[in-house]
Amino acid sequence: MAPAETKYLVTDDSSAEKEIPAHFIRPEHDRPNLDAVDNLDSFPIIDLNGLNGPDHHQIVDAVGKACESGFGFFMVINHGIPKEVTDGMYRIGREFFALPDSERKHLYSEDPWALVRLGTSFNRSAENVQMWRDSLKLECHPLEEFVDMWPTNPPDFKKMVGNWTQQGIELGLRIGELVSESLGLEKGVLNEAMGGQVATLSINRYPKCPRPDLALGIDPHTDSNSITVLLQDDVSGLEVLRGDRWASVHPVKDAITINIGDQIQVFSNDRYKSGIHRVTVNNKSDRYTFPIFLRPSDKIPMKPTKKLVSEKNPAIYRDYIYKEYFDLVWDKGITLPCVLDYFKIEAK
Repeated sequence: MAPAETKYLVTDDSSAEKEIPAHFIRPEHDRPNLDAVDNLDSFPIIDLNGLNGPDHHQIVDAVGKACESGFGFFMVINHGIPKEVTDGMYRIGREFFALPDSERKHLYSEDPWALVRLGTSFNRSAENVQMWRDSLKLECHPLEEFVDMWPTNPPDFKKMVGNWTQQGIELGLRIGELVSESLGLEKGVLNEAMGGQVATLSINRYPKCPRPDLALGIDPHTDSNSITVLLQDDVSGLEVLRGDRWASVHPVKDAITINIGDQIQVFSNDRYKSGIHRVTVNNKSDRYTFPIFLRPSDKIPMKPTKKLVSEKNPAIYRDYIYKEYFDLVWDKGITLPCVLDYFKIEAK
């Protein structure tokens, strides 16, 4: 008998178009309950048009309020990223996942530190149920160190993806300055604390799912990095936890979605909290997203900034390096509870 063919992606399993394979079906208590999801009646949308002018302080205040909102997400408009850059990224994502398996399978890896890694889910070995998502992860900053390792098909992959990553990282670093200022610090303090920051791009496809009530695109989690810069198409799927209820974050035309991650929660000594979120799927159309995850360099010591620590407000977290943090995330999986609790001083 010939060995079973490896299924690298959700859509490599032809049965997934008609029925949901068993390894994607969540236990009954862990299903998304799509009928109980709220629509956000107000979501922070910040106009960056006056960033370098008289509106600067108002923008800083708006960023601070969004970070203190309880779910750590906001959108930005007039962000300066040309439409041809974002449109090019949408096209490349669709073209890449339309390639035959023979053009993609050499990129498959389950090594969390692989510089180019194609796969589904997050860490299959740590998960009881897989996530309904196909993903290509690329290290992307500094660009010149990694671009030669990227796929060469579609033919303009490197150019289009490079355009988005450069523009998205610049935006993320500007957001980092605004977050720093919103905490009452000099604008460069946060980015410097992250060691200049490195970045990973994830090219995600959430295929349409015959039973979206049984599966999730991504489990409930917080982002382990510092700042996430999310480009998404016009298909909804992102949900944030507000209190004890899930709420949909619907795409806004030409807006970029930003969220703060665990490292900013640590840096701010819990003044800003990383938001719990998940991704649901649908049975009508594929969804494509292109998040850039800015994160500290692996060996940079992380801790609450001393400028936000005092006798009345002592440090909540111990010192650690980012690699120690992410290794624990990888071992335990991204599902809650967040591994931040392991780095609290009382947890020693």
